[in-house]
Amino acid sequence: MADQQQVLIGGNKAGSQIFMDAAMANRHGLITGATGTGKTVTLQVLAESFSRLGVPVFSADVKGDLSGVAQAGKTHEKISERLQHMGVTDHPFEGCPVLFWDIFEKTGHAVRTTVSEMGPVLLANLLALNDTQSGILHVAFSVADDQGLLLLDLKDLSAMLNWLAENRKELAREYGNITSQSVSAIQRKLLVLKESGGESFFGEPGLNIEDLMHADFSGRGVISLLDASSLYSNPKIYSTFLLWLLSELMEDLPERGDAPLPKLVFFFDEAHLLFNNAPKALIDRITQVVRLIRSKGVGIFFVSQYPNDIPDEVLGQLGCRIQHGLRAFTPKDQKAVKVAAQTFRQNPDIDTETTITELGVGEALVSTLDPKGRPTMVDWCLLAPPRSQIGPVALEEKNRLMDRSPLKGRYDTSVDRESAYELLAKREEELRHKRQDAAAELEREKAAAKTEKRKSSGRQRQSVGEALIKSVARTIGSQLGRSIVRGILGSIIGKKR
Repeated sequence: MADQQQVLIGGNKAGSQIFMDAAMANRHGLITGATGTGKTVTLQVLAESFSRLGVPVFSADVKGDLSGVAQAGKTHEKISERLQHMGVTDHPFEGCPVLFWDIFEKTGHAVRTTVSEMGPVLLANLLALNDTQSGILHVAFSVADDQGLLLLDLKDLSAMLNWLAENRKELAREYGNITSQSVSAIQRKLLVLKESGGESFFGEPGLNIEDLMHADFSGRGVISLLDASSLYSNPKIYSTFLLWLLSELMEDLPERGDAPLPKLVFFFDEAHLLFNNAPKALIDRITQVVRLIRSKGVGIFFVSQYPNDIPDEVLGQLGCRIQHGLRAFTPKDQKAVKVAAQTFRQNPDIDTETTITELGVGEALVSTLDPKGRPTMVDWCLLAPPRSQIGPVALEEKNRLMDRSPLKGRYDTSVDRESAYELLAKREEELRHKRQDAAAELEREKAAAKTEKRKSSGRQRQSVGEALIKSVARTIGSQLGRSIVRGILGSIIGKKR
């Protein structure tokens, strides 16, 4: 057997074992292949291997199949044959420590964040806003951020947008033109998001990312599984959640450089949903995060059908490649196969393009990074079987694991504390009185101007009305002592949990 810091992927035709150096996991990876060729099982093998090394893992469970990683697998004739081919004699069947999560709070711990923590970049993408609407959304966050006013849920954001529309004339000088039509369009899209289940995602208590990075008492990394079986029908919510979580990791984790093991391994299943119809500006930011998060010790594996589902800017940063079979039935399929073959460092003994179309279930072409970070030549691989159960765990067992979870009770009950919705209502009443007082003062100033000539030397004294216009945006809520600073994907930097 090889060094304990390596992950067994499988064995080649000669029976030699193929490994991935765990220290290279933060150079990221790609798992691709047609439906039914074994991508999910490959993901499971990698996840449980990292867990045994003490590395926490996060993955979305799109079909529910991954939940079996929590329970020990069983011996099977085909598994025995595969292990014999690879020369593996030590293969105990065992489950891994698992935490279950669910945005809709049905089959796992609730996953929430606040509107302020998500930020305008990802929220604009989630709502599919145009440039003008995105600009107004940024104004809403800018006004709130300048005052340290947190928007906790969709109700708070809706109140903030209403406040912008009502005070657009006063705000125009500092923040630019704000039209009521654009605000109304955003409000309609918020309503659609709410009705599609997005409201469940926003609120408190928010997810603490430290709860995704634990080891159990035996030192094994905990595997966090997000139930995405129903979430997958809302691809915008699904992809935005994963991008938000990536942003949180990027902004909250300290720099650690290269280390023997990653801090966390993150699997993006159905990765094409992250990039479908995403604006170029967002893809650029995602690319930057993928590039920089390596130094935080986070490894990212994208899982999709075709390599060209991933933008070239991101694809070029993925070091480990596991390519399952593709079928070339149409010209489009043939082009995808050719692209997939070109992503590998070629092996003179393998016709990569032809082999991709001939791979069976559980077979793949593999290229990893050596200890110096150089890609190895592509090789045919019979993938290692998992030690855990293939297929979903029984509902009774899942409920038992949930009942024993160390996080039980921490996220179960949502909290709706006083926030922007309530504060803006109070402040609006105060502003009405200030406007009335300012109007009365302006009338007195006009009357006084008729009888008394103002001094023209120096700068003219600022009127009460002008002072109101400049300060109206600064009286919307209670101060938190500092402005909010945001990172690459709009996540709050330096927040305290």
